[in-house]
Amino acid sequence: MIQFPDGLSALSERYEVVLCDVWGVIHNGRRAFDAACDALVRFRTEGGKVCLITNAPVPKAQVIRYFEPLGVPSEAFDDCVSSGDATREVLREQNEKTFWRLGGDEGWEHDRYLYEGLDLVFASEEDADMILGIGLEDQQNDEPEQYRERLSAAAHRGMTMICANPDKQVRVGDHLYWCAGALAEIFEQEGGEVLYPGKPHAPIYNLALKTLGVNRSAVDPKTVLCIGDSPTTDIRGAVHQGFDSLYVGTGLKQHGADFETEVRALLADNDTMAQWAMPQLEW
Repeated sequence: MIQFPDGLSALSERYEVVLCDVWGVIHNGRRAFDAACDALVRFRTEGGKVCLITNAPVPKAQVIRYFEPLGVPSEAFDDCVSSGDATREVLREQNEKTFWRLGGDEGWEHDRYLYEGLDLVFASEEDADMILGIGLEDQQNDEPEQYRERLSAAAHRGMTMICANPDKQVRVGDHLYWCAGALAEIFEQEGGEVLYPGKPHAPIYNLALKTLGVNRSAVDPKTVLCIGDSPTTDIRGAVHQGFDSLYVGTGLKQHGADFETEVRALLADNDTMAQWAMPQLEW
């Protein structure tokens, strides 16, 4: 049954490792959440390890470069892994293919860093072997349904999509923007196969533990806590990996006064369950 602790300090003795989401948990794309950052700093001070784990479709260097301007302190984490990092591992295994590069407009996702240095070959959507799903072509204005006809045609040609960002939406400041996961959902509805290196799937979790120097086969899963704002990626991913999870209400969902009732309903609606929930991450 889900519980609602006052802060991370009430849980810290239970866990040795925290895998913490980024967007919506420690910042909103405009500014850092100071209380959340302080909680992670305090957890590390007490001997815990923290790996930030994000579905951003760029390598971690591009994720971290924004931390200082936003106010995220380096003391809040040991390391960071991204869906972009995990995607690059998959792309290395598929480098004999030609790719339809879907989305990525040199905007805030900086798509070129995802495949820079991998010597991939790109082709038109009619001639490519696979889809590299980065995002929508116009991240500010497009809607996922606008892509259904093209994605349906690709699915019927037998193409596979590598989805670099399984998130369907992300909150930037006060606005929600569509991500590659929304396109992947349509592609699957049309009969296409999708490879997901990011949350809630195993590759990014394995990479995060490896990055921290933690042996996945030897670690007690009940000593790992996943923190996030998305029931479908952060919380469901923790369930799939056998880890405990902490839902925080500072991201995709804007909660009202009855946080506990709303969270129970939200998780039930998404057919998942967290051990813990807080309105915001704090110590």
